Amino acid sequence: MERGKMAEAESLETAAEHERILREIESTDTACIGPTLRSVYDGEEHGRFMEKLETRIRNHDREIEKMCNFHYQGFVDSITELLKVRGEAQKLKNQVTDTNRKLQHEGKELVIAMEELKQCRLQQRNISATVDKLMLCLPVLEMYSKLRDQMKTKRHYPALKTLEHLEHTYLPQVSHYRFCKVMVDNIPKLREEIKDVSMSDLKDFLESIRKHSDKIGETAMKQAQQQRNLDNIVLQQPRIGSRRKSKKDVYTIFDTEIESTSPKSEQDSGILDVEDEEDDEEVPGAQDLVDFSPVYRCLHIYSVLGARETFENYYRKQRRKQARLVLQPPSNMHETLDGYRKYFNQIVGFFVVEDHILHTTQGLVNRAYIDELWEMALSKTIAALRTHSSYCSDPNLVLDLKNLIVLFADTLQVYGFPVNQLFDMLLEIRDQYSETLLKKWAGIFRNILDSDNYSPIPVTSEDMYKKVVGQFPFQDTELEKQPFPKKFPFSEFVPKVYNQIKEFIYACLKFSEDLHLSSTEVDDMIRKSTNLLLTRTLSNSLQNVIKRKNIGLTELVQIIINTTHLEKSCKYLEEFITNITNVLPETVHTTKLYGTTTFKDARHAAEEEIYTNLNQKIDQFLQLADYDWMTGDLGNKASDYLVDLIAFLRSTFAVFTHLPGKVAQTACMSACKHLATSLMQLLLEAEVRQLTLGALQQFNLDVRECEQFARSGPVPGFQEDTLQLAFIDLRQLLDLFIQWDWSTYLADYGQPNCKYLRVNPVTALTLLEKISREMRDTSRKNNMFAQFRKNERDKQKLIDTVAKQLRGLISSHHS
Repeated sequence: MERGKMAEAESLETAAEHERILREIESTDTACIGPTLRSVYDGEEHGRFMEKLETRIRNHDREIEKMCNFHYQGFVDSITELLKVRGEAQKLKNQVTDTNRKLQHEGKELVIAMEELKQCRLQQRNISATVDKLMLCLPVLEMYSKLRDQMKTKRHYPALKTLEHLEHTYLPQVSHYRFCKVMVDNIPKLREEIKDVSMSDLKDFLESIRKHSDKIGETAMKQAQQQRNLDNIVLQQPRIGSRRKSKKDVYTIFDTEIESTSPKSEQDSGILDVEDEEDDEEVPGAQDLVDFSPVYRCLHIYSVLGARETFENYYRKQRRKQARLVLQPPSNMHETLDGYRKYFNQIVGFFVVEDHILHTTQGLVNRAYIDELWEMALSKTIAALRTHSSYCSDPNLVLDLKNLIVLFADTLQVYGFPVNQLFDMLLEIRDQYSETLLKKWAGIFRNILDSDNYSPIPVTSEDMYKKVVGQFPFQDTELEKQPFPKKFPFSEFVPKVYNQIKEFIYACLKFSEDLHLSSTEVDDMIRKSTNLLLTRTLSNSLQNVIKRKNIGLTELVQIIINTTHLEKSCKYLEEFITNITNVLPETVHTTKLYGTTTFKDARHAAEEEIYTNLNQKIDQFLQLADYDWMTGDLGNKASDYLVDLIAFLRSTFAVFTHLPGKVAQTACMSACKHLATSLMQLLLEAEVRQLTLGALQQFNLDVRECEQFARSGPVPGFQEDTLQLAFIDLRQLLDLFIQWDWSTYLADYGQPNCKYLRVNPVTALTLLEKISREMRDTSRKNNMFAQFRKNERDKQKLIDTVAKQLRGLISSHHS
């Protein structure tokens, strides 16, 4: 029973499960029924489930059949109505089809028009979009085209500005286009191209101004010369303004140029052509010759590109190199003035350009840089001038060089460069100039002295007289009263030398012009140079003439006369210097002229030369003396040579009429003394070992002839027998021997008023021994085998006694 209960319970559970499965099958989608059926097959009640399934199907079929039966009539009615509707629908379909056909036929053109309208609207929209895009791109393309045009026409600074606008303003608006990317990629290349091209223009500019520096400097120096000439005119009138242009005035000429050389300037040339302007009266400003636009453009371009420092360093480095080239003088510069002029022109041109760059740019060059360059230039220029000017021997070239240096200094001073060292160097060149002048005037004086005839200047008319007086300050009332023809006392070299001294002073004055020296300094310089001319150059020239071997007494006499008149003219030279320097000779520290000393020295040298020359002439005549010291014949006239000598002396002293009295007297006294001394030496010379009293008598006649000449007064001014005193030694000696007055000589020797005061015991003994030797030889020859005659023996004893006493006097005198 329990088993039955259990079976019944299981059957109920199975039935419930089957029921659930069936409901699930009925309510579940067919696609998901698989798991449900699988659970049926997994169970053990498959048969029973199938039975239930069949039962459920039959139940459903019966329900369907009941439902169909219930709705059948309605279904039939519906089918009938549907059939009726089908006919109507067919008609409607036909009408719709017909209407559609007609509509399609009628609307075909409209469709075409609408399609065309659609296309037009599409095109219009596309065109509008394209125009908008093009309007956005056109400024970019225009700017790029403008950039290319500016690059093509070398307007690099505007091109750089255009490039900046293009990069920062226009390209960002159309950055999504491919052509914009190409442009963006090209911008750095364009910048480098602008940078390179502008640098190339700068290099061309630097090369151009290097080649044309001399032209720039020449123009600047011409302008400075014009300004200096204008200043000289102004100095003669009341001073209205300052002497030199101010810096503001100098740069006024740049106003127009700066506008034309702004970064937007389209001109690229470095040097403007002014060859056709040389004939114009007005010299253009130095900076008017130069177009600085390449420098300005390159400076602005590098500044915009952030490379200004690079540009400044490059510019300064290149200009320093050019400065060194400019300051290197050519080796033959000293040969001509053009060599110096070209050298100065290049230096001036260089610094004119730099000065303009300094004042028209901000920071490209600064004052320290300019000062450094100028210090280098100044030192090198001064060194070069010192070296090359030392080779110059032409004073005219030195003077021209000085004027050129002054113009060079004045030109640079206008631009603010210190030039004191140049003027200091000119003072050094002044000494060299003085030396060259002295050398030149040495030649001039030599030619004048060599070509002079050393004869008084004859004049035959009043015009000739005035001409000479106009050349040399000479006044002589007695000469003026004399009728023509007449003669000046001096020869032609006096006015010539005097005028050449004045020319020398003028030459010295020329060098001192424009050196900014005071009148006192100029006066001192001229006086010192003139003193050198007088004491060294002219003095040497006169000394050389005086010392010439073939100089004659006439020439020497004329030189003394000439130097006397030149000495008197020194005061006029003082006045001449005072007039041209306006410095009174009484001024403190004023140098005095040494002309008086110079001419005195020359005159003294000429006097000495006259004395020497006279003595030489006397010696020449004495060489003709041919005394027979052993003659026994007594002559009755003087020797021929001595007569000729006296005649020569008379004619010579007759020429001395124009000499100062003391000179003529001294020359005459000197000649007489020399003649007396030479005759004494002739009488006492060692070669003459013996002489006779007859020869002594002939010698006495010659001495008497000399005394007669002295008494005749060949030169006026001697007192009584002063000139005869030159022969007093000979006279007393001869009288002693001819009169044989030994007792008086020996008795009175040593007394101040003795008769033979001028007879020296040594001289007397020498002559006595010669006579003694002759007497011994004569006695020996005449009495070779016999004894001496008594009188001869007595005379010989007397001679021996006198000789012994003379020796005693000599020994006592020496002791």
